[in-house]
Amino acid sequence: MKTETYISVDVEADGPIPGPYSMTSLGMTVAGRMRGRHFEAISPDTSTFYAELRPISDDFVPQAMAVSGLDRDRLVREGSDPAEAMARAAAWIKQVSRNSIPVLAAYPLSFDWMWIYWYFMNFLGSSPFGHSRCIDIKTLYAAKAGVTIGWATKRQMPRHLAAKRPHTHNALDDAMEQAELLQNLMAWPGAATSTGHCAAGESAGPLSEEGRRA
Repeated sequence: MKTETYISVDVEADGPIPGPYSMTSLGMTVAGRMRGRHFEAISPDTSTFYAELRPISDDFVPQAMAVSGLDRDRLVREGSDPAEAMARAAAWIKQVSRNSIPVLAAYPLSFDWMWIYWYFMNFLGSSPFGHSRCIDIKTLYAAKAGVTIGWATKRQMPRHLAAKRPHTHNALDDAMEQAELLQNLMAWPGAATSTGHCAAGESAGPLSEEGRRA
């Protein structure tokens, strides 16, 4: 099996769908590498990417803009050209993946994948993640915990799985938080073979400097 590089991705946007609305910022970080059946976690601050993008339309939802706190007028003036930003993003993904296969990871996947795939295809004509190289962190938890998708929320997860990094709605901050959650889930044997699902107050061991569980 070829090594895969798991890249945690978070998108902030000014509306519900790409095209009529715009991706305002993009954050990415390397969460780890899958070598055969072994996941090697990498500290989320080791390799990161962040861009704020110029809007592609005049339409936006004020409530959506309020989530990230970004100034849309400033993005119109100073945001990166979307084609240039996506070219830089693709180059960064290629660089950090080296000879491995890049896989997008997100929570929930559907929103972030929709935006980044549309932007890559629209501005570059291809995606570094192909058409389906992705993993949904929400589904990963549901499968390991043996719960429904509706129960697979961060609020319902055992505390020892939660990321210690804050969720700030800054795209890079949130990508790093997601990466930590993914690392914890990959190290967790699951509810069937541990008491972690029931013991919500249980804490897990710290991650080492390289992001591996000590």
